[in-house]
Amino acid sequence: MGKTKGTEAAGRKKRNGWKVLCGILAALLLFFAVINGIPPKTVMDRNPFLKAEGALPMIAAHRGGGVSNPENTLMAFRAAVNEFHIQICESDLWMTKDGRLVFSHDGSINRMACPEGAEPVTIAEHTLEELRTYNMGYNFLDPESGEYIYRDLPEEEQKALGLKILEFHELLEEFYQSDPDLLFIVEIKNGGETGFDAAELIDRTLTERFPAYKANFVIGTFHPEIEECLKNDHPTLMRGASTSGAAKFILTQLLRVNLFSNVDFTCLQIPVGYNIKGIRLDLTRDTYIRRAHRRNIAVQYWTINDADEMRLLIEKGADAIMTDDPLLLKQVLAEYGS
Repeated sequence: MGKTKGTEAAGRKKRNGWKVLCGILAALLLFFAVINGIPPKTVMDRNPFLKAEGALPMIAAHRGGGVSNPENTLMAFRAAVNEFHIQICESDLWMTKDGRLVFSHDGSINRMACPEGAEPVTIAEHTLEELRTYNMGYNFLDPESGEYIYRDLPEEEQKALGLKILEFHELLEEFYQSDPDLLFIVEIKNGGETGFDAAELIDRTLTERFPAYKANFVIGTFHPEIEECLKNDHPTLMRGASTSGAAKFILTQLLRVNLFSNVDFTCLQIPVGYNIKGIRLDLTRDTYIRRAHRRNIAVQYWTINDADEMRLLIEKGADAIMTDDPLLLKQVLAEYGS
């Protein structure tokens, strides 16, 4: 009899244990359902980098579009806007020795403007006047002829074609009157005090000289201290996600705890995937885009120069595709109609 009672008690205990476990699991499921159902706080009411409902992605000319023209030159940006009809100019900014802000991806101009083996010509150690003596189309290899078609141009022709290093305000002046809706993505490359100066110069230039463009700019950086500077000292400037900010956002969406993603950036700029210790993380999942859109965050992918990848992102609903080849992207978009 005692043995039977002991068996029954063990059975009840086991059943109760299962009930508790099921209750915990049900509570967790309800918790996740609730937090995913609560509308998250939007980062802003109107985000100009969000495409319209049902619209195709915007074309972001990466460095102005380095496939067809010398990258980061006025020549490249003119072609991108006037010929390829892009919506976003994308580039990087460095401070010169004399405190001028210029467009360049690299910290030196050698890759674009110097013969092979030349001494490094760093932007930080040269004045704007010194940098302007170089031809930024010197190493551009024309895709059609396979030749260096701008290498031997006279000085005046280089200037006329827009092949000198481009200062920040010059790009804005070029399109301010003719293209008031043109958007810009820029990255501050300098860190520390120089990066703080760059942020101040961007803000002041937009506020004082190009106020209508201030709402068309989003600014990014890989330097945490510059991100904090932008956030605290220049709150009216829109910011792109930092590397850590993007990673946190993706992680919270992956774990479906997006309510706890306390983001305040305007644009999520990401590649199509990350490799983490041999594991490929696909960043083109519809859920990332949908959940970013719930917060009025635009999702922009870089740097896409393959037609099939472009088609994938178009069909996924990306807001913008950054490409070195805006002409190719324009042709791919044409396949989908207007």
